[in-house]
Amino acid sequence: MSDWGTITVGRIALREVFTVQESGGDVRKLSVDGQEASTDLTRAQVTARHDNLLALEGTVVPVTFTNKPERNGYYTVESVAADLTEWPGGTTVKTDWKLSLTRLGTQGETDLQSRLTGARRSNPYNLAGERWHAPPIGHYGYYTGATNPTSMTRTGEDGAVTVYRAVPATFSPRWGCAAGDYMRGRVRFLSAGVELTGCDHECSTTSWQLSNGLVNVVPSASASLDVQAYTGGAWRSKLWRVFSDTTTEVTSWDAVNLLHNEPETVVVRFTKGLNPGRLHLDLTLRRGSRFVEGYLHRGTATAELKVRLATAENYTAPASGEYVVATNDDAQGNRFIAGSASNFTPHASGGVLVTSATSLDFFLGVVAGGGTAASGDAAGVLRDQYLGALPERIYGVRR
Repeated sequence: MSDWGTITVGRIALREVFTVQESGGDVRKLSVDGQEASTDLTRAQVTARHDNLLALEGTVVPVTFTNKPERNGYYTVESVAADLTEWPGGTTVKTDWKLSLTRLGTQGETDLQSRLTGARRSNPYNLAGERWHAPPIGHYGYYTGATNPTSMTRTGEDGAVTVYRAVPATFSPRWGCAAGDYMRGRVRFLSAGVELTGCDHECSTTSWQLSNGLVNVVPSASASLDVQAYTGGAWRSKLWRVFSDTTTEVTSWDAVNLLHNEPETVVVRFTKGLNPGRLHLDLTLRRGSRFVEGYLHRGTATAELKVRLATAENYTAPASGEYVVATNDDAQGNRFIAGSASNFTPHASGGVLVTSATSLDFFLGVVAGGGTAASGDAAGVLRDQYLGALPERIYGVRR
């Protein structure tokens, strides 16, 4: 087995085969096929790679080879085929796969263009929000035309993430990145310990993880959500309770599914039956963000919808009331923050609450460094970045 290398296609690491098929002309094509089997992997790993591969079709991905590094670069996945075979008894399972790729170019001839589209969050505070953006760790040559943004660094579990602030609205940022660096600092969703690609998966309702290296959200045995922040070289937990009405805390979910799953942004939907009716909680996490975004929704109005700390902390709020933030630093030197783009009532324990409503948008995170936070991590900036967060689509373009 020592002779085998690795082909990494986006998030997926596969055993590198000896031969790839290529064709030239105006458009350069590369085809590669191989097999993943339970002789080397667990059954869960094989089936996850099978499903992850099928999710690649139509995407732009970095591809790297251990033994054929001259083929490293950016590719469009034109087609995917995979045959899943399982013998009776479930002891042996394999997937025979084939990828057809169109080469966009090497990192030296390809720019990645981030198109930040859509509208900023409407809010009753008359705030414009902040247009910001975080490319992968290791990117270079960030270009926004005649006007340069400012930048700051946030250090997470994966390393230092550069966050660009006041990105011009008239230009779609372009940047370079070695194919091997593209996945550094990505957002990831894991189900039962396996990172997923794409959205068509059966997800665990009890063992899941949503992380970008700065924020890590996991289930908790003693609360609805454990929202962790990476500061001081370690993960710091804050437990939050989600309520579907005045008194009913959601402690388990009936279903979990992915709505959007790309390295720059992941959106997860959690569903809870209300018998009758249902409650949805959508969580969104973006690369480089200090907070997780949430949207709580039910079909019929209820007296209260709320998200609050499991353990009460003293808090303060600006006069305009867009967020609440801890009055003092906690033991790790941070301060919790929670807010909304809608009018809300601060909860006595720390959190957000709306009355006679069917929905509640919110964000949860920390002011890293508390009273001595960097200017780009201050409470008002996090609020502005929540209001100004935009959908992102990434394209490969020739330089």
